[in-house]
Amino acid sequence: MTRHRRHHHRQQQSARRLLLVALTALVGTATLAVAASAGAGPSQHPPPRLRPEGQAVHATTQSVLNEIVAQGTPGVIAQVRDRHGVWDGRAGVRRLGSERARSTHDRFRIASVTKTFTATVLLELEAEGKLSLDDSVAEWLPGVVRGNGYRPGHITVRHLLNHTSGIFDYNMDAGFRARYAGDEFDRNRHTRWSPRDLVDIALAHPPNFQPEQGSRPGRPGEWDYSDTNYVLAGMVIEKATGCSYAHAVERLVIRPLGLRGTSVPGTVPALPSPHARHYSTLFEDGPQAKVRDVTEFSPTVAFSAGQMISTVGDVNTFLSSLLAGDLLPPAQQRQLLDAVPVDGDKGHGGPEDVYGLGLRHFKLAEGCWAWGHGGMIPGSATRTLASADGRQVMTMNRNGDWGKQRLEDAAVRSEFCRSAP
Repeated sequence: MTRHRRHHHRQQQSARRLLLVALTALVGTATLAVAASAGAGPSQHPPPRLRPEGQAVHATTQSVLNEIVAQGTPGVIAQVRDRHGVWDGRAGVRRLGSERARSTHDRFRIASVTKTFTATVLLELEAEGKLSLDDSVAEWLPGVVRGNGYRPGHITVRHLLNHTSGIFDYNMDAGFRARYAGDEFDRNRHTRWSPRDLVDIALAHPPNFQPEQGSRPGRPGEWDYSDTNYVLAGMVIEKATGCSYAHAVERLVIRPLGLRGTSVPGTVPALPSPHARHYSTLFEDGPQAKVRDVTEFSPTVAFSAGQMISTVGDVNTFLSSLLAGDLLPPAQQRQLLDAVPVDGDKGHGGPEDVYGLGLRHFKLAEGCWAWGHGGMIPGSATRTLASADGRQVMTMNRNGDWGKQRLEDAAVRSEFCRSAP
């Protein structure tokens, strides 16, 4: 972006910034955090704890959690916030071979739910006038995306956030996956990757498609979920702010919402306490697949696409606040939810779903939809969903990455689709 264009863009954004509320966090020096309304968000006034008579509302969900454990998952937790209050569900154990139950205070790797945080930070940076989602990758990261048929001048930040860039997903590289399969995991669990390393793995493969250009950027006829998109998005955040990705997330999301159980681990392989042990079959299938303890490993393997750690309560606060409009001004909120079809889908969801910026609109049943994201990383599987206004929200986590997705789907539908046909 030229200096003249940036100046003009900042002038356009100044009126929008007048709508923001400054929340000051005193940590050495004052840090400015923006919110979209003056009203107290869900983090300040969470719903009351559920009364005993309200437990029956969630009985079906609890029975599904029990079944998830009966099918072999070590432990599962869920928290729901709705008009009835806050309900905590749990089944199973923190550690195999022990009887200590899982707790909804557990911290866990949220995997690709990190993407929702990353997209939110970039939208907030746009609101601050530091960048535009229509800026190209070539402008912010010159020389990073190159060769093999890639055209970085045609790939925008928006293309990254809604997975319409066509950039190959480094997790689909056979050599990379082999490093973390079976016994190879222990040899590589502490390997540190730079974001550029991960991008270069992806660029060894040609693009899946070229992003469509024109009057409606980010709306091509093709879509492909790629962690590489969000690694690049994190690199843009660092270039635009001059600070680390972790600092940006802390300044713009964690501190304003008071997410005390949420962290960006950077290079630290350990999970903060309290936490359950994380278990994985490491890409091996079948009843004889060996279950391994994968609690500790270098989070650099996922960077801004999936490294964050949180709790069910914190993720609920974040997603509820985001959809309620407490984090973004109106212009950025509209972009957040401007979704594209999930053509060629990988992961949770169905063919009628659509994907916004770090958020997916899931069709759970006929007439029943919810916004959210799923995430899976060795040893941890997370699902978070919320109603369009953020008043109903649910986050669940399993400390095992195998099992039947249909059971997770059943738990979600039991909460969000009670009145659906």
